[in-house]
Amino acid sequence: MDEGFKKIEFDSVLKKDSTSSEAPLSTKSKTLLRPKVPIKINFSNFFNIKRLGIIGVILIIFGILMFYVSFRAFAVYQKADKVYDQAKKASDAAKNQNIVLAKEELVKTRKAAEGLKQELSSIGFAKYIPLAGLYVSDAEHMVNAGIHGIDAAIITADSLIPYADVLGLKGKGTFAGGSAEDRIRTAVRSLGKVVSKIDDIEVKAKLAKEEIDHVNPARYPVLGPLKKIHNQIASAKTLVDEGVVAVEQGKPLIKVLPELLGDTKSKKYLILFQNDGELRATGGFLTYYSIFRIEEGVIHIDSSNDIYRLDDSIRSHPQAPELIRKYFPKVTRFYIRDSNLSPDFQKSMETFREFYEDSRSATEIDGIIAIDTDFLVHVIGILGEVQVGNAFFKAENDPRCNCPQVVYELQSITTTPVGYIREDRKGIIASLLYATMQKALGVSPGKYWGSLIQQAVIDANEKHILFSVNNPDAQKGLAALGWAGNIKAFDGDYLHINDINFSGAKTNMFIKQNLRIDYKVGSDGSIEKTITIDYRNPEKHSDCNLERGGLCLNAIHRDVQRVYVPRGSTLVSSKGSQVKVETKEDLGKTYFEGFFTVNPLGKATITYTYKLPFKIEGSNLPVLIQKQPGVEVLPTEVYVNGKRVEKLDLRGDKILNLKV
Repeated sequence: MDEGFKKIEFDSVLKKDSTSSEAPLSTKSKTLLRPKVPIKINFSNFFNIKRLGIIGVILIIFGILMFYVSFRAFAVYQKADKVYDQAKKASDAAKNQNIVLAKEELVKTRKAAEGLKQELSSIGFAKYIPLAGLYVSDAEHMVNAGIHGIDAAIITADSLIPYADVLGLKGKGTFAGGSAEDRIRTAVRSLGKVVSKIDDIEVKAKLAKEEIDHVNPARYPVLGPLKKIHNQIASAKTLVDEGVVAVEQGKPLIKVLPELLGDTKSKKYLILFQNDGELRATGGFLTYYSIFRIEEGVIHIDSSNDIYRLDDSIRSHPQAPELIRKYFPKVTRFYIRDSNLSPDFQKSMETFREFYEDSRSATEIDGIIAIDTDFLVHVIGILGEVQVGNAFFKAENDPRCNCPQVVYELQSITTTPVGYIREDRKGIIASLLYATMQKALGVSPGKYWGSLIQQAVIDANEKHILFSVNNPDAQKGLAALGWAGNIKAFDGDYLHINDINFSGAKTNMFIKQNLRIDYKVGSDGSIEKTITIDYRNPEKHSDCNLERGGLCLNAIHRDVQRVYVPRGSTLVSSKGSQVKVETKEDLGKTYFEGFFTVNPLGKATITYTYKLPFKIEGSNLPVLIQKQPGVEVLPTEVYVNGKRVEKLDLRGDKILNLKV
């Protein structure tokens, strides 16, 4: 036997004929016995253009680019997240009225946004990739718009910081020394140096608009996670557009603000008190007035009086207008106290001024400012209890009327019958206004002023404060802000419901309203619209026996109603009016006029069905609803072809964009 292993000749074995007597190696054996050699991939063959074709090469390059873009997009997302967190800090500081901290956080936010912009530029080439490029481009425009918006906010903060103390904001202002009046005077004197910055703010706002105008929300379907992106972009576009309009149209007002506050020459304003418990076209019965003189921002009350005294001082009173003669037949003459018949505040104030200029008590004024009961309640709600002589006034609810205590107390003092002649029975209103101002000015600005200024802005937006000033630039700015009480022109559908209380009682203290709007859109684009207004009086009848000294607040509510709609609208039918509804025109609108009553513990429903004078093109219907001044809130529901599309509490003017 030979020693060692016999040499095996693989080649000879494999070459043997399959008929050989020796059994062939199995496939598994072949595999095991195959020599191990390195596996080589020929990339040149793999990427061979002839094999792949041009399309294949493009797909490979596209895949590599997509991988890179996806990788960088994750970094962009992380940067965007940091910008959001930083912006939230700035927003929180602003909400807390800390203007100095807000400015610091805005600067940090801008730095973070610049970092995001730089990160986004790393995938800037992706803008040229079909489809995906649109979204990358949108992101760039949104970031650029955000940076311009932050710049505008920083300029605004810089402008406000010197006035932080005077405005009641947190942060050390420039005018922190001296009494409250001293600080106001110093601030107003220097205001002219600051208002010029509105031009810089306007430039930044317009740059933001130019950027965001490139972004189309329609590219983001209202579906799944993209719905949130769609809504955010749409909201951002609306916010920027409204901001630009507000700056453009409000700029004239801001530039003349020092003048309006009496920086170099004192200004006089007639303050009209509208009692919204007895609702009239512009917000309430004109019950009292005062002449305020403003010198370097400091308010002085020169005089005050009952509106009836003012009427007595007017030399002649013409015949009452048809509206009064028809629904208030016992009143045959036209008085200044009834002069606010037009729902357009400026038109009503033109009539008021004509009467006022004929009064022996008239003095030269620079404008008229109307306030209602809600404004007074809100101010006292911030200041707390206010004392006038032996009377105390609070904003809390009074169970005697289920209304604010200050409202009941004022009505009780001015309206309750007494067994003697009471001189200046409404003089308590002037005393209350004076005591309220003294309480606000008698403390550190940081305690009340910030809240009072914010509340005044809210009340102006909700039409509890209305302005009609002589300066045309200022009035233009006030109208742009919606603080002038105008009936507005609008390209689309329009609605304004205007009620006049001709009962004499203060029934609007108790009346509750609800509005339902139904659109029926035809296949040809024609629109039939139905509005239904429900009125309820949940309180009992007051004791209106004057001999017993009853306080007659709640009684039968007599309501003259005018519903303003687009000019050319045609009434199809109406229900609920106790007189035949008439169709008339005024203020560039068509309006329907009716009349109804509501008893204590009773209700009424008024319905109007009419055809709009145009057909809709496309699927979007813009609608402007203007709330009547003096009405606190109007709960509203909107339906299109039977489906509810909007539900809101209307507290100011509102533009809706309905999908029909």
